[in-house]
Amino acid sequence: MSRSSMGDVVMIASARMYSWSPSLLAAWRRLLQWVGERSGARFDVLDPSAEPASLDDLWARPDMACVFMCGYPWALRESRPHLLAAPVPSPPRFGGRPDYVSDFIVRADSGFRDLADTFGGTIAYSTEHSHSGYNAPRFHLLPHRTAARPQLYSTVLGPFIRQRPVIDAVLDGRADVAAVDGYGLDLLRRHEPALVAGLRIIATTLPAPAPPLVASPGIDVATRERVTAALLSVHEAPAMATTLDELLLARFVRVAPEVFEIFLERERAAEAAGYAKLG
Repeated sequence: MSRSSMGDVVMIASARMYSWSPSLLAAWRRLLQWVGERSGARFDVLDPSAEPASLDDLWARPDMACVFMCGYPWALRESRPHLLAAPVPSPPRFGGRPDYVSDFIVRADSGFRDLADTFGGTIAYSTEHSHSGYNAPRFHLLPHRTAARPQLYSTVLGPFIRQRPVIDAVLDGRADVAAVDGYGLDLLRRHEPALVAGLRIIATTLPAPAPPLVASPGIDVATRERVTAALLSVHEAPAMATTLDELLLARFVRVAPEVFEIFLERERAAEAAGYAKLG
């Protein structure tokens, strides 16, 4: 694999957040390699299967040139990576905006008809620093809590770290329900329809800003601007049309830091209501 460096930094790119299947991994690699070539950065695109570190470890690296990062841990950090651009998913439910949602999923053959039917059972989650898997469902569940029922689930299963194992936990019956990234679920429905056919969505959270692509604080401004320019132009490249279609992407857009405050507002609302822990 070709490598290039900016000073002493060998730069990397990663779409690990959304590489939920082999075909998705291949499509994201094509997109990131195109961005690297167009920008002149020519960074290494990491292979998630060969990268054992957690997402938190990935996001702490000093060599990120173009890496997907959840907006919730981004907002929680004191030293925040630089924002490059955010994806605009193409499915109509995202309204042509750089947003995403969380879907509460159950087994398709279960008897659960709405979210309240799952109360008292087992809910699974990926990690507490995930918006889609933890912060969003916690906020969504706030109105369902009462003084007599401050906890909604008898068992909380996790952390599973990644969201694919969360889906597996629902499919194999270890968990009754879980909230997962809705854009990720749409991607999986496109790439592994047989697997998603075993699931049913029973509720969906409010939209939130989609996970942006970021660069480490030490990556120079010229490199960042070239990578951003490449991301903003990818939808205009005929050679990338099929890849964007495979990734359910309309385009990338610039994103401002203040839009991610909504993650902290929803966290504070849960904590103020005494619901700091999902359950």
